[in-house]
Amino acid sequence: METIITHIIEYAGTFAFAISGIRLASIKQFDLFGAFIVGFTVAVGGGTVRDILLGQTPFWLFQPSYLVCTIGALIFVILFRRYLSLFENAILVFDTIGLGFFTLVGIEKTLRLDYPLWVCVIMGMITGAVGGIARDVLTNEVPIVFQKEIYALACVFGGLFFCVLYKLGAPGMVLQIGTSAAVIIARLIAIRFHIGLPILR
Repeated sequence: METIITHIIEYAGTFAFAISGIRLASIKQFDLFGAFIVGFTVAVGGGTVRDILLGQTPFWLFQPSYLVCTIGALIFVILFRRYLSLFENAILVFDTIGLGFFTLVGIEKTLRLDYPLWVCVIMGMITGAVGGIARDVLTNEVPIVFQKEIYALACVFGGLFFCVLYKLGAPGMVLQIGTSAAVIIARLIAIRFHIGLPILR
């Protein structure tokens, strides 16, 4: 499954997640370096935890492209900040896109290492959700995964959808598009209709 499309999805997810972190940092009035750190952390945080758990060297240590991608996201936010400020849900949109793409990346990498599908689902969730948790902690927000809003569960739903398609023998592109879309759609539907788990009282 190691294809050009996989790399495109990975960099697109990095860019989207970095924008979500940088945009939130700008709202919190971080300086440029602080905004970069938040953007980079959200972009590589989930994948780093995944790789450590899988006994692998964190992926971003092999090439500087993820740093470059985060710098590009920072420049993008600076150049288009006025347009982004017009959209109240800009952070939500980019975060949801990154969530879908990174869930897929985590699942595929774990599958390439010959782990069972249930482990792939968990690692997909970690890859997608942990970066957002790190972003919220750095910006002094309650991590979104702990609130009444489907976030990590959207990753799980996408992972289960991947398992079904994989068992049915779906081609690689269908797996990639279907899994990412499943996560994004599940998250957007949950937000639109206020679907979430009951609050523990």
